[in-house]
Amino acid sequence: MSDLRFVHMGFGADAVDYQEAWDEQRRVHAARFADEVPDTVLLLEHPPVYTAGRRTDPSERPLDGTPVIDVDRGGKITWHGPGQLVGYPIQKLPRPVDVIAHVRRLEEALIRACAEYGVQTTRIEGRSGVWVLGDPVEQRLGGLSLDFDPRIADEEFDPRMNGPEYAPSNAGQRREDRKIAAIGIRVAKGVTMHGFALNVNPDNRWFDRIIPCGIRDAGVASLANELGRDVTIEEVVPVVERHLREVMAEAVLAPRVIEKPAAV
Repeated sequence: MSDLRFVHMGFGADAVDYQEAWDEQRRVHAARFADEVPDTVLLLEHPPVYTAGRRTDPSERPLDGTPVIDVDRGGKITWHGPGQLVGYPIQKLPRPVDVIAHVRRLEEALIRACAEYGVQTTRIEGRSGVWVLGDPVEQRLGGLSLDFDPRIADEEFDPRMNGPEYAPSNAGQRREDRKIAAIGIRVAKGVTMHGFALNVNPDNRWFDRIIPCGIRDAGVASLANELGRDVTIEEVVPVVERHLREVMAEAVLAPRVIEKPAAV
């Protein structure tokens, strides 16, 4: 692989406005396409902001009309803000582009980073990102059967209108599946944009105002909540950097070979 550089755009009091970071992504993207810079990962925190990918449904946006920035990545609506480490890997991929392989590499790096803190995470089929698995239904708080969970029976059930019992931020208390890192990317001219958001120690109640990633029957997690102690962005940044570098260095950046069925 080519050299990989990390750029710290700003954290804490120096958190970076979303539009500013988006403009910088596009500038670096153009430079990477022209081979003027190596593969680059922008790392930062944002002030509180909701962003909506191209697949976001109107019913998933804040009910109170809070502004949302519509962006050109895949995926749906999410939140960025203090306590969340955001990474934008801008990497040139070989053609034909294998988007899924790029997403899997980001997931793997974050799974390894969480494991270093003792938080076991995984992937869930059909749901991008990194997840903390919940307990089996019969072992969860209250032991309710899925037959009685309105989120399963009613496709239009809105957890935002049903109090804290179904709030995404309380998924850990309910021992349900909960997302600790979201991933949404775009590939243009063979170069990636956008990336991941790892919940380190944010106020997860920000997610209660939306349907995060369009998922109504799960919630959100953070390293701090899972560990029951404070975890800072400053201590997590080098850990994530190291695992991103390791995973990308191990990767064979070549398109997957898709075998065609034998002619009958």
